[in-house]
Amino acid sequence: MSIGERLKIARKQRGLSEAALAEQAGVSQEHIARYEQERVVPDSQSLIRLAKALGVSLEWLMRPVTISLPTPAYRSHANRLKEWELAWIEQQVQEWLERYLAIEDILQGRLSFVQPEIRRTIKTLEETEQVAEALRQAWNLGDDAIPSMIDTLEKHGIRVGLIPAENHDHFDALALSLGPQDLIMVVKANVPGDRQRFSLAHELGHLVLEMPSDWSRDQMEKAANRFAAAFLVPQAVVFRELGPKRTSLDLLELHLLKHHYGLSMQAWIYRAYDLKIISEETKQWLFRLFRQRGWHRQEPGDAYPPEKTDRLERMVLRAFREGLISESRASELLGCSLEEFFHQAQSEHGGLPALLYTGCECSD
Repeated sequence: MSIGERLKIARKQRGLSEAALAEQAGVSQEHIARYEQERVVPDSQSLIRLAKALGVSLEWLMRPVTISLPTPAYRSHANRLKEWELAWIEQQVQEWLERYLAIEDILQGRLSFVQPEIRRTIKTLEETEQVAEALRQAWNLGDDAIPSMIDTLEKHGIRVGLIPAENHDHFDALALSLGPQDLIMVVKANVPGDRQRFSLAHELGHLVLEMPSDWSRDQMEKAANRFAAAFLVPQAVVFRELGPKRTSLDLLELHLLKHHYGLSMQAWIYRAYDLKIISEETKQWLFRLFRQRGWHRQEPGDAYPPEKTDRLERMVLRAFREGLISESRASELLGCSLEEFFHQAQSEHGGLPALLYTGCECSD
């Protein structure tokens, strides 16, 4: 992607017109248009001012493309995303992935996914339950809550990234493949963790399940949803928590279950219905209640904590401390200066000794 394309995407992401960006960056509107049309390349001073006005790094604007991004499969209403939004999301993914693969190559430790040796072929939606449970067994997950979906996926060879996409309501997650064992999932940051976990489990379903070739897109999505719910909370656990038959479900009960298992309240309602614990009428009544009170958008009570990943950062710090990369290269791979990174880390982990944030050498 060229500098002109990056400028245009960043400008639209910030909701700026060419005239507004020109005023903030201290250049003419005509120059902005010419930059974006790639008729002129900005000089160094103009690039610095543009990067500051757009809230992006100079390195991001000038970063050369080192990989070709395959077409992603979105878990979103991708057809409702504008063309520039899709381009921005994919640019964020490409920028993160280039840094991720670069540090893996430096440390010679690329993740590699291996398909589990389980029966993956399904002919009905109900059969997704058995596949999900078989995968949990193959990965030694037991039947209790999965503490972190990202850690689980990374442990089994799938790279996972988080991108801040607060202004893109119709984006949840995407998956792409650089090869049979080179798999990537990206999920929206700064949203409730139960939403992130379901999105990641849904993508895992698409990856693992072998569905009938004549199934429609809608059938495949339903199967991936059923897999996601069953992977996060197996059938036996649902019966153990809810019992075999219910006439209603308590809202506090659903809230507590969400916070224990990381599955949303609404997904628990679907889970109870799919397993015939509640009737169609009970399900419809509960969902009417959620819609009437706006809970279908934001569930009541405190939100489930977001998922986190720091594998890239850990790899960069390892390479830096071992002298494999310079401070400037570490900053480039982190996407910010080391000073900024350490300052942020100190604010998040204030109990750590200050020595960890210096470049000082120490001896026994």
